[in-house]
Amino acid sequence: MFLVVGVFSLSPSLVSCSSQTTDKTAVASSNIKTKVLRMGYQSAGDIVKVKGVLEKRLKPLGISVEWSKFAAGPQLLEAMNVGSVDFGFVGETPPIFAQASGVPFVYVASSKPGSGEATAVVVDKDSPIKTVADLKGKGLAFQRATAQQYFVVKVLEEAGLKLSDVKHINLTPLETRAAFERKSVEAAVIGDPHLAVFQKTGRVRVLRDGKNITTQGGYWLGSRTFVKDNPELVKAILEEINNIGKWAESNPQEVAELISPEAKIDVPTLELVSKRRLYTLRPLSEEVLSGQQKIADLFYEQKFITKKINVRDATLSPQQYAAFTPTDVKP
Repeated sequence: MFLVVGVFSLSPSLVSCSSQTTDKTAVASSNIKTKVLRMGYQSAGDIVKVKGVLEKRLKPLGISVEWSKFAAGPQLLEAMNVGSVDFGFVGETPPIFAQASGVPFVYVASSKPGSGEATAVVVDKDSPIKTVADLKGKGLAFQRATAQQYFVVKVLEEAGLKLSDVKHINLTPLETRAAFERKSVEAAVIGDPHLAVFQKTGRVRVLRDGKNITTQGGYWLGSRTFVKDNPELVKAILEEINNIGKWAESNPQEVAELISPEAKIDVPTLELVSKRRLYTLRPLSEEVLSGQQKIADLFYEQKFITKKINVRDATLSPQQYAAFTPTDVKP
């Protein structure tokens, strides 16, 4: 998810190894007020989209699925704000900026954070920059308001620096990769799968990856109105995501083989990408929300957002979560 957030978002929603029976997946259509589910996804694609899992599940109910692709989480949430997307997956940072801007979304579920190795601050292999501390006064490319921003803040903090100590170049993930390849930026935040591609070719030197940096993982978000009006549909979506996630964590090679044609990246590289991620869901526990609140408070203190927010204002009641959270989703 974190997506970090690279130019390609390998969403937790990967293809399930087995279809579920109609009895187990029946949705109470009387509790669904929409006939079209509008899903947002990022970059090279989402396997649930490629395999048509939601379409298969929802077609008997007369519900169609429309997909919209976005460069990163902020763009997806902008679309949710104007009412063109109902549901989607983003990293930990975009919801904070979106809430501060008044986007009417709610947190639906959280993905488990991966190893942290899927995102890194990198320089060219021949760069004179040897450590994160050497970035002082240098240009660093990453997209503002994505999970990359929190990662950068923590990495710089560890080296005794602030974001104001570097020259931030605000580029989308695709623009960041292109700038780094042209050697027009001195350093960049790169996420999988492109980080894995660069590492395989030996073209980069990693100054610091996300290992041992506390991260939240990503979030599945929904438009507040959509989630409140369609709890049974939300439950069906989450069931598909979690079942697929269980399969994905046990089958990284198969995941890579499915993604490779659309991502246009070789299977061994994508297998490494898959092994560095976790795909299953976890509930929105007090621990998860408290962790998200700490990030929001940090961003307010550092004046990245101008409005102090309470992340719990973008949540629902315990009863509402109990109604749509799959029974096998565990902390």
